[in-house]
Amino acid sequence: MNGARKIRALLTTLLITAAVSVGLTTPASAAPPNIPSATAARTQLNGLTVAAPGPMTGYSREKFPHWITISGACNTRETVLKRDGTNVQVNASCAATSGSWHSPYDGATWTAAADVDIDHIVPLAAAWRSGAAGWTTDKRQRFANDLTNSQLIAVTDNVNQAKGDKTPDLWKPPLGSYHCTYARMWIGAKHAWGLNVSAPEKGALNDMLNRC
Repeated sequence: MNGARKIRALLTTLLITAAVSVGLTTPASAAPPNIPSATAARTQLNGLTVAAPGPMTGYSREKFPHWITISGACNTRETVLKRDGTNVQVNASCAATSGSWHSPYDGATWTAAADVDIDHIVPLAAAWRSGAAGWTTDKRQRFANDLTNSQLIAVTDNVNQAKGDKTPDLWKPPLGSYHCTYARMWIGAKHAWGLNVSAPEKGALNDMLNRC
């Protein structure tokens, strides 16, 4: 029996190794840079100014110019698709011709770039209501194309469209297991850009951090 158990254990190890080698393990999710830890996110959240959302007067997406050229023929969207995808191949225009994208919001995996949106973690309209209305166009452009902070991520297109410009008190990713990470990204982006939070928004973010 002892010999049989050893053989079964060896076979299990070989099967796991084979699965890894042919890519049968769970695909990697998109991951923006500089996501704060839960502890750092709590500190950052407590440092944000709490204020009622401002009006939408004067808002338009054109006041946040995107997507801009990042390198060569690649714009911001194409850069994030390459960063967040697996085995992404592009043509001379930097358009993705193959690859796969695992959306952490809903757990779906896509093999066509057309099925993937680049989500602004803090939506442009939400940023406008929480301080960006007073920014210069240049600053709003840098915010809308921010590859340095946890502000851009590749996700399923219709999930991103369901989110719209909602704050976390009104919308959360369908996968509850991702709420901790989503809150940390949201807080990290707002902290990096000095944006306000509303009281309901702060309460929702604290609740989400409790899942960390």
